[in-house]
Amino acid sequence: MTMRHVAVIDIGKTNVKLALVDLADLSEVAVVTQPNAVRPGPPYPHFDVDAHWAFLLDNLQRYQSVHGVDAIMIATHGAAAALVDADGALAAPVIDYEHTGPDDMAADYDRIRPPFSETGSPRLAMGLNVGAQIHYQFKTVPGLQDATKTIVTYPQYWAHRLTGIAATDVTSLGCHTDLWNPFEKRFSSLVARLGITGKMAPPRACGDVLGAIRPDIAARTGLPKTTRVYCGIHDSNASLVPYLLNRSAPFSVVSTGTWVIAMAVGGRPVTLDPTRDTLVNVDAFGNPVPSARFMGGREHDLATGGPYRDATDADIKRVLENGAMLLPAVVPQIGPFAGKHAKWIGSEPAIGTVERGICTGFYLALVTAQCLALIGHRGQIIVEGPFARNAPYLRMLAAATGCTVEASESATGTSQGAAMLVGRAQRTPAPIPNRQPQYTTTNGSMERYAERWKTLVTD
Repeated sequence: MTMRHVAVIDIGKTNVKLALVDLADLSEVAVVTQPNAVRPGPPYPHFDVDAHWAFLLDNLQRYQSVHGVDAIMIATHGAAAALVDADGALAAPVIDYEHTGPDDMAADYDRIRPPFSETGSPRLAMGLNVGAQIHYQFKTVPGLQDATKTIVTYPQYWAHRLTGIAATDVTSLGCHTDLWNPFEKRFSSLVARLGITGKMAPPRACGDVLGAIRPDIAARTGLPKTTRVYCGIHDSNASLVPYLLNRSAPFSVVSTGTWVIAMAVGGRPVTLDPTRDTLVNVDAFGNPVPSARFMGGREHDLATGGPYRDATDADIKRVLENGAMLLPAVVPQIGPFAGKHAKWIGSEPAIGTVERGICTGFYLALVTAQCLALIGHRGQIIVEGPFARNAPYLRMLAAATGCTVEASESATGTSQGAAMLVGRAQRTPAPIPNRQPQYTTTNGSMERYAERWKTLVTD
């Protein structure tokens, strides 16, 4: 059966999306979103998966009635896993990785976690290491370890609800979980130390077909009972897929959203520094990818404090002349400048002004440039997600790196990349994405701004 329309479930930290992608040209036929609200507990802050489920089923039904749906693919944020009981239901809610509870048990957890040299996973705060989440959940929820029959990574939680088949995927396991050895492509020693060797669902390739939807899902949505569900992928790694399939190294992809994830393909050899929030991601084909990240979308919202109008060339020139700049880190717990606290140099622009928006865009670009330097970036830089529409960010990133920056015009690079795995599985030739707007710089004042910022953050 030749497939055309793929419904991509995209669970981000800020929003839940359902995109319908046409495999013929990777266009997004339809996209709907809703906020990803966190419920306060008990037993701890957690994601409202039942609200997500109702939203997804309602819109799958609508997509089927209007367009037809041939397959379902899933992409989600990382740092999440689901503990499933013997009946296939959640044994406990899916914990919000920003919950600070795991920090209270950090000393106990640190005694059992493997070193960076084994996992490529830095030690992170809160629940950003999935191993720390599981350790905390087992210690604080009575009987949970015994009640947990199977542990699935987050894309596969949704695949499990759709098919009843349990799996994990290599990109989600490789997303700073502490549970995966990306160099030997197997579970890390932590799995045995947590006592979950027999509970971890088997790793599968992201593009594998897990199975068809359950009969009750077919009845609820009107989808054919033969509708295939694919294994699923970590969302930032989905953004990397189109370029792995269509470009020659070296290049880097910067996936933006709540998180900014920089991933270098074919970069120069470097020794990653886990204290700077660098890590080894795993791409859709199981290969290690040097990466660095910071909470850029969250920092943007905190720093700007609200909406502002689009910048003109004159606005950007004025900010460069005035020299106001924001130094890291707006979110001080995470990123290459973790431990530093944000401050303004020069006159701090008022909230709501275009000047504040420009300074924030410059700041985010300069932190991104630092991430790229840490992972050995070479070649062109492709920016995916919301920051691909932020001209000050793109122009400053080109100035700070001396590289050409390409802005992806896709509404969500995640859905395009995830859908391409489906097309690849059925041997549909991967469409070559149209060349997108490119940014270079010979603007001396912008380059001088970048150099001054770098000097100030290293003083």
